[in-house]
Order: sequence, then structure tokens, then C-alpha cells
Amino acid sequence: MHSLAHWIDRYELCHKNPANRFIHHICVPAIQFSLLGLLWLVRLPFPESWPYMLANTAIVLVVLVMVYYFILSWRLALGMLLFTVAMLILIDFLFKQDVLLELSISIFVSAWIGQFVGHMIEGKRPSFFEDLRFLLIGSLWALIHLYATLGMSMEKRSQY
Repeated sequence: MHSLAHWIDRYELCHKNPANRFIHHICVPAIQFSLLGLLWLVRLPFPESWPYMLANTAIVLVVLVMVYYFILSWRLALGMLLFTVAMLILIDFLFKQDVLLELSISIFVSAWIGQFVGHMIEGKRPSFFEDLRFLLIGSLWALIHLYATLGMSMEKRSQY
């Protein structure tokens, strides 16, 4: 299994243009949010007595992805877990307001358009065309850059 440094280095190859990077810093978390929002609406076949917060496909996806993230980097996985929990709390609120479906679809479509515009500017195909795991790596890449912006830079790849 490749290290996180390997994945981040490869992801960086298709994200060098400042405009593309900026677009990705916005669109990657937006896609994550909207995808979780859409999956939140898909209830699993658990008894009705189970709380909705535990009985949907978004929670299953989060658990599986977090396992992968913890294998790659426990430091980044903890940060991603905090962001994801915050997203799920907002998603639950929007679900209760009955606006989650429309909002999630709008964000999902807009963010993917943004991603492809960014790659047109970059002149390179999206990384996930090469390997679908890059769909998961993009969120960690964005988090690493957020940490750097906040002065919490992980300068050495071994700190991942």
C-alpha cells in the first residue's frame, strides 16, 4: 500500500495552476458535503426505531472512509473526522428543514463543473481518471493546505 506522501505527491502533479488549486480548495469540500447530503437521504433497512442519524448510507461511507484515512495518517484522519462531523451536523439540520435534496444536488453539480473548469485551466485530466482513490485523496490534500493556511503546516511528509 502506498504512503499518503506518495498519493499527495501524485495528486499535486495535476494541481499546480493557482486557479485550479483555488477552485479545488472550494469544490473538493463542497463535493464531499453534497455527496454526504445525498447519501444522508438514503435510509438503510434498519428498524424505524433506529435514529435516522445512524441509519443512512452517509454514516456507512464515513466509517469506511475514516478507516482508510486512519490507515494513511491518523493526524489528518482526526482533522477530517472533525470536519466531517461538522458537515453531518449541518446536513442533519438541513434534512430537518426539508431542503437537503435540492441544496445537495445544486452544490454537487456546481462543484463538479468547477472542478472540470479548473482542470481545463490546468490543462490536465482529473487525477481520479487514473485511480479512483484520488476521489478520497483530494479531501486530505485540501485539508493539508487548510492546515498550512492556518499556520499548522506539516512541512515534513513524515508528519502526515
